[in-house]
Amino acid sequence: MTHTLCVLGFLLLLSLDLISARHVTRSCHPHSSRSSGNSSAHPLSGVISVGSAPPPAPATSTNGGSSCFPSAGFVMPSSVPSSTNGWWCSPNTEYAFLGFSYEVSACQSASKLNSDFADIKHTFGSRYVRLYGACDRAGFYDDIVDAAWASGLGVHALIWFGFDGGDQWMARRDSLVSSLTSNPKAKFVTRGVQFGSEPLFDNVLPHEQLAAQVISLKSKLRDVGIPVTVSELAYGYQERGGAQDVLDAIDFINIHMLPFFSALATFGAAAWPLLEIDMNWFIEHGNGKKMYFDENGWPSVTSPGVQANSILAQCSVANEEAYFSMLDSHCEDLKLGPQGGIGWFAHIYSDEQEPGYGIYDDKGNKKFPFKPRTSC
Repeated sequence: MTHTLCVLGFLLLLSLDLISARHVTRSCHPHSSRSSGNSSAHPLSGVISVGSAPPPAPATSTNGGSSCFPSAGFVMPSSVPSSTNGWWCSPNTEYAFLGFSYEVSACQSASKLNSDFADIKHTFGSRYVRLYGACDRAGFYDDIVDAAWASGLGVHALIWFGFDGGDQWMARRDSLVSSLTSNPKAKFVTRGVQFGSEPLFDNVLPHEQLAAQVISLKSKLRDVGIPVTVSELAYGYQERGGAQDVLDAIDFINIHMLPFFSALATFGAAAWPLLEIDMNWFIEHGNGKKMYFDENGWPSVTSPGVQANSILAQCSVANEEAYFSMLDSHCEDLKLGPQGGIGWFAHIYSDEQEPGYGIYDDKGNKKFPFKPRTSC
């Protein structure tokens, strides 16, 4: 998400009735998008009637209590089970706060991963960690798997494209597939694999090629039962005519919710209407698939790569805290989303990983009290 932004075109964008929350990649051209729904309507109304019923999610059970992974009361077994049958909690239980985005370009040591993942699980009641960035050290994802197993966390893994072009993502894809299909614990902690971050918005691949990559990876991971998605802004789809082929190909929908970058942004506490716009769009076009806000937050400081598209957007610790309090206050609304509700991650675990977005500052102190609901 470390992209350069600018405020050109602000007045033009204000003339539009509905503007999507987004950030602008290496560009001074703020974009606008229109929801075809009514922004004043309930954002999650009509969920049941939208699209056709999706097929059952891979490698999930119907259990919703402590007998399923990664629920709060689940006790990890002493040895690796023979099958994932009955292992995963149902997607219907995965709404409200899920966990953190966790940036890995520092190639954290195994001991650091174990320490952070234990904190993510036990201090905050997290169920998942969503990876962000890339570490190309051999065996790094195996360290992730071990730390996740030890702490009882599920993982949204990531094939990182980065922002500089090139084809290094292919080697990352192949390395991850190798780990997922050879490490006996990997399929028990890896909830899904994301292509990202924002490959459509960043023009990494044409949407037809990205859809083909999703389908190909799903085939490679079918035997281990790990689903595949794309980590993307609503606008990344919208500026390519909706990229419905990608939405049809992915198993669930990982959504970037970054309303600070909207041309209508003001305060963190006031961001709910901006979230409604993108939720409505994904509900209309997502064919009932499970939805997660994976890259989701409000910055406490600006930086060269984090600049607002609105002269009214307020950037502060108080606004970061207010954004998450607002999101937590809408737990009951999010619970109305497809397949049991919309789950959300906090982006990001620490300011050491990305300045301004952490729940912890760069000295390891909590910037504000943070204990959002995991159910409602």
